[in-house]
Amino acid sequence: MRDWPLWTLRWPALVYWLVVDFAALGVVTFVIVDTPTPTPTDIGRFAAVAGTAGAVIIGSSIYSHRLGETERNPWAAHLCYLTAGIIALPPNLLVLLLFGPALHGVLTQRPESHRWLFTLCATALAVFATRFVFGWSEPSGELPMMFLGAVVLLLLRSGLIALGLHLRRPTAPREEVVGEPIDVILGIVAVSLGGLMGCVAATMAIHTLIAGPPMALLERAAQLPQWRRSAQRDAKTGLSNAVHWDSQARAELGKGRSDNRSMAVMLMDLDHFKRVNDQVGHLAGDAALAAIALLLSATTRRGDLVGRFGGEEFVVLLPEASPEVAEAVAQRMRHAVAGLTVPTVATDGQQHVLSGLTVSIGVATTERFGYELPDLLVAADAALLAAKGYGRNLVEMA
Repeated sequence: MRDWPLWTLRWPALVYWLVVDFAALGVVTFVIVDTPTPTPTDIGRFAAVAGTAGAVIIGSSIYSHRLGETERNPWAAHLCYLTAGIIALPPNLLVLLLFGPALHGVLTQRPESHRWLFTLCATALAVFATRFVFGWSEPSGELPMMFLGAVVLLLLRSGLIALGLHLRRPTAPREEVVGEPIDVILGIVAVSLGGLMGCVAATMAIHTLIAGPPMALLERAAQLPQWRRSAQRDAKTGLSNAVHWDSQARAELGKGRSDNRSMAVMLMDLDHFKRVNDQVGHLAGDAALAAIALLLSATTRRGDLVGRFGGEEFVVLLPEASPEVAEAVAQRMRHAVAGLTVPTVATDGQQHVLSGLTVSIGVATTERFGYELPDLLVAADAALLAAKGYGRNLVEMA
């Protein structure tokens, strides 16, 4: 239990996540105990909503599997049918609807199951808070109340989750915490479609099936941001890949040239990485890369661009950094990596803890090499080679 990834969270995040998890558990328990037994009409509405949503999600999953898509997140479809349930179902059947996102998380392999559980609990709290706004026993179907309920659901769910992600990593970029504009638009569309679906289910349950095709289209559209992010991210570390980092860095350097800001580029290489792969195994090497990527994201400043350059090399753009600041940041990163321990599994199947990892870092600044990215990378690479030549585990300024 002490080895759970949950305990690696920062203390403010750990406390907040646990409060949300236990609050959701308490609300769900209260709903199950307090709500009367559903009527046959309620069960018929539940079957219509759940059946339509299940057919869409399962059908989309099969279609995605045939296309070879390995990652998908039907969050928009979940939000859609949960909204319908808020309007058309009693609270205890809403609990059953929450089994949809719960089962998706259980059946999908996730390296951070505690994050999925936190998201599910935040969604549950937002759903029942919205139901309270609509009317706990008899939900209101009036348009102003439906608009208010949609605002509560979207803002409360996103707010609970965003605060948790911010506490987890205060330096995380805004897009990682609150999402992108397209995510907000998809959320509004999901809630709007769910509202229509709920109104139909409340009057004529069988007609809920009409919502199937637009829900399927919504479910597919909701994958577009994830596909784009997957194309921009390195699969092993979650950092920007070389192509995406290059594009971001060029844009940031262009802004820096206009403002005449001091900037710097750092290239870092994990020392003797081949020994890790050869002696402990390639899976251990992957774990080391992922741990260093997480460490770099945590030790850089807000606005710094961190990417994986390839192999065991990482690259960082420091948008606001004089040579002195750049060297101080590089030294902080070097010391942080030297103190890193990475639990992993060796090739013999035994638990193993990697320690003694070091990095060599080369730094190039715009004050000396200008704002052209190729010039900065060449200079930083030369400084990196010098750091390795002087004995590794060093920072060299170009």
